[in-house]
Amino acid sequence: MAIEIERKFLLRDTGFLENLSGERICQGYLSDAVDATVRVRLIGEQGFLTIKGRSQGISRSEFEYPIPAADAEQLLLLCGAGRIDKIRYHITHRGHLWEVDVFSGANQGLVIAEIELASEQEAFARPDWLGEEVSHNPRYFNSQLSRHPFSTWPSPELS
Repeated sequence: MAIEIERKFLLRDTGFLENLSGERICQGYLSDAVDATVRVRLIGEQGFLTIKGRSQGISRSEFEYPIPAADAEQLLLLCGAGRIDKIRYHITHRGHLWEVDVFSGANQGLVIAEIELASEQEAFARPDWLGEEVSHNPRYFNSQLSRHPFSTWPSPELS
């Protein structure tokens, strides 16, 4: 079984992304049940179908399969308006790969950095641009953002 161990963080600063190139990702959820989510994703000319189990801490089962881009495009239509668009940047920092997602559309203004680890206890160096950890806050899960986008959250000064 494939296990994903991932930590998520907000960013303090995004200036370091200015001269980097990223890849556009469009994704949606065919199912978002309590025990599993089924995601379809289009990255460039490649589609992917991913099944993720329920999170237990920062770990969960994950199975990802490549599919033709045309199939991914058709499956994304089934996801309705809750699709997510983002640009992903890959950044290596002290031996670890970080994926920084800059969201657009209904999630415009949200930027999240993710790091995948070999174990929940694995140590890693924190880049200067890293902010608050949101690994355990479900509202930052992409499946939640597809249903409750960042643009609909109350602004901090109102809550």
